[in-house]
Amino acid sequence: MKRFAAIAFALLLAVGLNAQGLEMLDKVKDCRAVFHYTYKLSRGGAEFTAVTDGDVVVEDNAYVLEGLGLKVTSDGTTRLSVDPAAREAVVETVEKEDVFTNPALFIGSWRKYASRLKVNSSGKDSMDVTLTLDDDTRARFILTGIKFTEKQGMCDFCTDTSSLPADYLITDLR
Repeated sequence: MKRFAAIAFALLLAVGLNAQGLEMLDKVKDCRAVFHYTYKLSRGGAEFTAVTDGDVVVEDNAYVLEGLGLKVTSDGTTRLSVDPAAREAVVETVEKEDVFTNPALFIGSWRKYASRLKVNSSGKDSMDVTLTLDDDTRARFILTGIKFTEKQGMCDFCTDTSSLPADYLITDLR
């Protein structure tokens, strides 16, 4: 009986920690969120080579993501991807984006995947979460340095190319 009680307590504690860790993410609907992320994919326990990390600013469905030498800015309708090393930029209409095509969006759309999430750890300004799909694909999101501030408007998410240097090759796919 003691063993059953201990198992039941451990399960309740795990469920409570999962909910407690995720409730921090609810703040993003009323705030601007800034954080560093690491995104790892695995299947059946083996890590893919596609491991990315970067810095993100998210407000509503707009974001700025900097990582892998790129700066991607989206106002939710248009996305501007700038590669300073190549002196190139691509402007395109935002089609369907989700956490698998853009890990920066995880913080605002986690509820869509809540039943498949496991909080590995969470702290005052950090979170380590794994999303598992039916085919045993796992997406691990490690968010650190999470800060929530008041919304500041969309000016930081401008996708206008006029501020880019004249020598940039700009491809407009809209």
